Amino acid sequence: MSSSVEIEVDGRSLTVSNPDKVYFSKRGETKLDLVRYYQAVAEPLLGVIGNRPLLLERYPDGASGKSWFQKRVPKSAPDWLHTVEVSTPNGTTSDALVAHDLAHILWAVNQGCLGFHVWPNHVDDLRIADELRVDLDPSPGIGFDDLREAAVLTRELCAELGIDARVKTSGSRGLHLYVALEPRWDGYQVRAAAVALARELERRHPDRITAHWWKEERGSRVFVDYNQNAPHKTVFGAWCVRPKVGAQVSTPISWDDLETVAPEELTIATVPARLAERGDPWADRPPQTIEPLLEMSERDMAAGLMDAPWPPQYPKMPNEPPRVQPSRAKKAD
Repeated sequence: MSSSVEIEVDGRSLTVSNPDKVYFSKRGETKLDLVRYYQAVAEPLLGVIGNRPLLLERYPDGASGKSWFQKRVPKSAPDWLHTVEVSTPNGTTSDALVAHDLAHILWAVNQGCLGFHVWPNHVDDLRIADELRVDLDPSPGIGFDDLREAAVLTRELCAELGIDARVKTSGSRGLHLYVALEPRWDGYQVRAAAVALARELERRHPDRITAHWWKEERGSRVFVDYNQNAPHKTVFGAWCVRPKVGAQVSTPISWDDLETVAPEELTIATVPARLAERGDPWADRPPQTIEPLLEMSERDMAAGLMDAPWPPQYPKMPNEPPRVQPSRAKKAD
């Protein structure tokens, strides 16, 4: 067993310590296997997450071990690492790692990072959110075929509004749709667009899709998690490997492939060959406008709708309904 391996990347020599340590127990992939995976998908990976801040999910003993989220790059990190100051909803700041190049990704992998959660902002202007992220979340009783259907319905609504949405597996049980945006809107505006999209989907397909934040109100429907677009929120990155024993990848796929894709089969063992054979389905993502969704949001507000509930870690927002679980509110009445 090698104690370390030296690799050359982006003009730097990186040391991979304990390269034979098993990170994913189902097939026995190691830390070095994870490094090789990211080398194989570097171009599309950096095309999506490049120059964005990252929240690191560390599993130093592999996907079966203990974990924690690391917001701050440690003071012992090499001085060539690019970082940027980001803040949480309550105003706490931290120096986050930036996905500046592949060397930054592999440095994190060597630290035991098995999950990259990505901000919707580029470091050149953290005020601007240049991605709309539609998280389709399965409620109890919802299968992957239901998610496929919801994804197609979401795509159809976006297309009706002149918006080009792309799809990826979440690497877990869900699906994510992404829309690359013109650099014009902040996170509050992008979230408002996501709320409007979720509500319109529920209006059109009330038996299949819900925009209800409280789980007790969702029933057996696909939840469109609009709050994944709230300022300071991160989403698991495209082409990134989930900290699961099977090493599943959050994989961009074509709309044609959605009908037959099996997410559990998209792993570090299969995705590089799939990419080489089929190419990058997100290679050309022209920046879009969300003006039609913002107009829809304004119509909802004019019709008397309040803002949708925010996550609990956010301060109370203007026009937000009481942040009380509906069943508890009824008991109070």
